[in-house]
Amino acid sequence: MIKAFQNALKIPELRKRLFFTAMLLIVYRLGAHITLPGIDDAALKDFFEALKERTGGMIGLVDLFSGGAFAQMTIFALGIQPYISAMIIMQLLTVVIPSLEKLSKEPDGRKKITQYTRYGTVILSVVQGITISFILLNPGAIVGLDRTIVTNPGWMFHFVTVITLMAGTSFVMWLGEQITERGIGQGISLIITIGILAGMPGGASTLFGRLFSDPKFGLPQLAIFLVLAVIAIMGTVYIQLAVRKIPVQYARRVVGRKVFGGQTTHLPLRVNAAGMIPIIFAVTLIQFPSTALGFLPQTWGWVDGARGIFSSGTPLYMITYALLIIGFTFFYTAVQINPVQMADDLKKYGGFIPGIRPGKRTAEYINDTLTRITLPGALFLAAIAVIPIILQAGLGVGTLIEGASILIVVGVVLDTMSQIESYLTMRHYEGFLQDRRMRGRRSR
Repeated sequence: MIKAFQNALKIPELRKRLFFTAMLLIVYRLGAHITLPGIDDAALKDFFEALKERTGGMIGLVDLFSGGAFAQMTIFALGIQPYISAMIIMQLLTVVIPSLEKLSKEPDGRKKITQYTRYGTVILSVVQGITISFILLNPGAIVGLDRTIVTNPGWMFHFVTVITLMAGTSFVMWLGEQITERGIGQGISLIITIGILAGMPGGASTLFGRLFSDPKFGLPQLAIFLVLAVIAIMGTVYIQLAVRKIPVQYARRVVGRKVFGGQTTHLPLRVNAAGMIPIIFAVTLIQFPSTALGFLPQTWGWVDGARGIFSSGTPLYMITYALLIIGFTFFYTAVQINPVQMADDLKKYGGFIPGIRPGKRTAEYINDTLTRITLPGALFLAAIAVIPIILQAGLGVGTLIEGASILIVVGVVLDTMSQIESYLTMRHYEGFLQDRRMRGRRSR
């Protein structure tokens, strides 16, 4: 990995992409420290500390994915969450609405769906911005805080807050798209990853600090936590790199004096073709009930009961979380890979799977194989995300957040390095051809 990165810096185009990606990520981190106007920082800190206790740590999870911007209520407080929610809604609508499904298969259909996702992001960010502005004006109704967070309340504060949060989310969405198009890696995933990494030093400091301040947390608990982290990293690397190779034979064809085909290759199918997207989607949805209930007034009697049902560590919560991860893994794999299209492409270029008839039977075989290998990948992701929750009570270190964050960070790093490796391979291949042409010209 280190060698690949060193080689990448030697290639001008790849170096430019890496520099572009780094600059946009720095811009994102700078914006995560610009607080909304008219906010009392000390009162805001007390409010979020009380809110974390009330929501069972789910607000901490929201803050983690925003890189600390949510707790500080900066211009990027909403982060990329509205965009992820809009993506989930659009992908689900694409499955259930025939016109959208037809549109997604057209040459320019994906661009239109992306545009609809952007509109949905703006709408969701406006709705969330309005909600946040009213909560900040009346924190006492949520957590019983007597202090005032907003220094100059009024309709102007609502307007400025909503516009600022909406513009911040739109700008973060634009940053992610620019990284994907002109940089290296998947922009949205990289933005989430850089936010998680930004919070890790503080989390590590708190974790090791408890060794000296908390008598219930000692070296055995710390050792268990570190072992779980290592297992999660190793398992994620293994699942991300695991590939099922389906042998493919190309028929031999003679055109004039030239012979085409007659070679054997393979069709690679990744065990986890969906990457870290299922974890990101599942975390986005699972945090919604507890977070929404945490913002409701304490005077409503049914709120505490409902919050207890959906809080982290309950059987319903863990089962729902695991099923969401498994479901999104299969769903996103189906969106990414089309067995019918793969079978048609093989048939078009004279390729076939030994022992399988071309066409429909090939598509069925690819689909069955993909289903079988996707299941262990989905179960692994669900296990790594849920098992730390079960051990959270014994460790008391917030392993829910650490489990999800480790999976996302490792997966995104592997995907990004895979793209860098692809650029390096392509570069070496082009260089070989150019050297060969130069030798041919010299021989003449």
